[in-house]
Amino acid sequence: MDKKSETTLNGKPSIFFTDKETPSSYSLSNQFAENLEFRLIKDRITATGSDAYFALSLAIRDRLVRKWLRTQHQYFQKDTKRVYYLSLEYLMGRLLGNSLINMDYYDECYKILKEDGYSLEEIREIEHDMGLGNGGLGRLAACYLDSMATLELPAFGYGIRYEYGIFNQAIEKGYQVEYPDSWLQNGNPWDILRRDLEYRVKFYGKATKVQNPDGSYRFDWQETEDVLAVAYDIPVPGYKNNTVNNLRLWQAKACADFSFKDFNAGDYVAAVASKTGSETISKVLYPNDSYVEGKFLRLKQQYFFVSATLQDIIRKYKINHKTFDKFPEKNTIQLNDTHPVVAIPELMRILIDQEGLSWVKAWSITTKTFAYTNHTVVPEALEEWSLPLFEELLPRHIQIIYEINKRFIEDVKKNYTTDPGILSAMSIINEANGRSVRMANLAIVGSYAVNGVAALHTEILKTKIFLHFHKMYPGKFINITNGITPRRWLKTANPFLSKIISDRIGENWVFDLSELRKLEKFVDDANFREEFRNAKWLTKKLLIDLIEDNNGIKINPDSMFDVQIKRFHEYKRQLLNVLHIITLYNRIKDNPKLEMVPRTIIFAGKAAPAYFMAKTIIKLINSVAEVVNNDPDVGDKLKVVFIPNYSVTLAEKIIPAADLSEQISMAGLEASGTGNMKFTLNGALTIGTMDGANIEIREEVGEENIFIFGLLADEVVKLKSSGYHPRIHYESNPMLKRVIDMIASDYFNKSEPGIFKSIVDGLLGVDYYCLLADYKAYVDAQDEVSKLYLNTEEWTRKTILNVARVGKFSSDRSIKEYAEKIWKVEPVKINQT
Repeated sequence: MDKKSETTLNGKPSIFFTDKETPSSYSLSNQFAENLEFRLIKDRITATGSDAYFALSLAIRDRLVRKWLRTQHQYFQKDTKRVYYLSLEYLMGRLLGNSLINMDYYDECYKILKEDGYSLEEIREIEHDMGLGNGGLGRLAACYLDSMATLELPAFGYGIRYEYGIFNQAIEKGYQVEYPDSWLQNGNPWDILRRDLEYRVKFYGKATKVQNPDGSYRFDWQETEDVLAVAYDIPVPGYKNNTVNNLRLWQAKACADFSFKDFNAGDYVAAVASKTGSETISKVLYPNDSYVEGKFLRLKQQYFFVSATLQDIIRKYKINHKTFDKFPEKNTIQLNDTHPVVAIPELMRILIDQEGLSWVKAWSITTKTFAYTNHTVVPEALEEWSLPLFEELLPRHIQIIYEINKRFIEDVKKNYTTDPGILSAMSIINEANGRSVRMANLAIVGSYAVNGVAALHTEILKTKIFLHFHKMYPGKFINITNGITPRRWLKTANPFLSKIISDRIGENWVFDLSELRKLEKFVDDANFREEFRNAKWLTKKLLIDLIEDNNGIKINPDSMFDVQIKRFHEYKRQLLNVLHIITLYNRIKDNPKLEMVPRTIIFAGKAAPAYFMAKTIIKLINSVAEVVNNDPDVGDKLKVVFIPNYSVTLAEKIIPAADLSEQISMAGLEASGTGNMKFTLNGALTIGTMDGANIEIREEVGEENIFIFGLLADEVVKLKSSGYHPRIHYESNPMLKRVIDMIASDYFNKSEPGIFKSIVDGLLGVDYYCLLADYKAYVDAQDEVSKLYLNTEEWTRKTILNVARVGKFSSDRSIKEYAEKIWKVEPVKINQT
């Protein structure tokens, strides 16, 4: 294969081989066998399931690489504007099945493997989820990568290649126990080491003022501790097109692996200390920052990936440009939350200290390059870094931040207000509580666009959290509601429902989710409703098998699957769900012959290792489950299941089987949520508060097709400002009082008395998240759910309408809005000749 193709690309000889020039062994069957033999050194007798997975994944990756090379080449050749998406998390899930579907190669691959004696489904089950993310932030980023490639946008993701994921969760005696998630232990067939791409990243040291030959001054960052950032690439294919974009992950590597001086002196630990310390940066996702060392490591991670990324972006820009005059015209950098915001002073440092630009020119370029996505409405959750820590780790950057803030405050005084209180609130430097850097304020000042991720969220940003920023920069704040990719969350995760949809309306919905509206005309078709119920039953049967295998709990297949799966946090109110479970349990105990809708209530999710209350709630769930599931009076009317080690792959098994989606956070605290969208897309009805994207889901599916309850966001504020006394609800509602008294009296934990005292004290003392205030409305709404579930045909009609009207929540729509409203970037059609 030393001969280049004579095929032309834009009138020039192509640098690529054509399909005709590839060897005959490029057939999947042959390449699969070659990978087993030559890459894995196995034959068909000695090969394990893991070997088969690696051999197949490498074969599929090779096909992606062909398109990937052409995609990247044409981006450079056309000098197109590019989008760079910076995120500390990417919750990618398994890649094999999703890649096959996007390549339109799934059925053919299934057939070829079957002929060779292998099961594609069994091979897919071997793949380990990539340990690159934790929750919704990372999953959103992964959905967006899929949509950028599907929409043929020249876009690149950047992040960190963590050696260990967040953690593996086990449940032992009802308690969450954390174990390392060593997802890279056996390697990863999808990422590609780029040996020619590594960048030096600096920490500590001092910033020294140096005079240039022309008499001007610059700052030189000296006496630093350096680390190398090594690039690994993961190809990201679009759906049924020729675009393969790129996710580039940085792994930390020591500049010097080994000290012979220390080794020869007998200090063997010191000989490798530099390597160990340097490579800790990319060792684990979200180190515990309860300690000073953890805080340093988190900030190190943020700067490490931002510095390497900017060096890489500038390297690519310089291929076609000799000056920075067109930098904002050719590059947009999207900051996914505040984690990458240190990129703003870093770009300023590069432009001023290394490229010799003036402050004014550098600031003009910087503020036309960055855009910022905010993901929280909780002021105390906005990221801040203590000044002493920041100054020690990044001494030059704190100087730049001081100067940015000085000029910004002068601008505020000149063009907006001189009110000291407002100036203090808008300042990038928080002068209270030991002084700190407000990263969200820095992001707003240094970006040309700021977006929220749901209509309510954006409104709260504009009218409450960042009121004065919005008044000063009224055109800077916009809303782009989050979305999910239908390729993974319906076509891949739910083949049964996908098939009956495609049989009726064709397959264009996979690319254009608004096509699902065509399903509305089948809502009164009895045959379609029956098919819809059968598809749900099949997914429930698969989940029952999983639960019975892993949890040892016998599940009633006719029960309603009532599901709450998400990260554990008090504001998400898994505890409110538990109060309802105990209420149902009490009804059964009071009347064992009670006719009721049988329910299987399913939880999954991880609590941060240092989050005591969230972990206590997990223990309560499992303690309640132990009592409920083993009570003969209850039988199969009520089961409580906690499925451990929540992941994207587990979500793909649970969500299609759900009948009811629990989206019950206290109103005003959930920025958007995307789990609510995934459940709706898969035919579950929602019970939820007017929070996050629930509001927009209600607008789309119709208020009669969703169960909304509880206080509104402004009612929560009013209640708290007037003085909220949760004991009033406890004393006035006998049903609620009984539930809380059972928890307090150790009814569910007789062998460990007092372990739930903190929960009871929290509810009766402060009840910060208003569970008791919303309890009655929640129970009443759940009774309405049960009533509707008894009417099978009406329930099915409403689930079909939910699926039909969920098209707005495609990540394709979200990315189109980013491209049009913020990035100003156009699709690039990739020619594969």
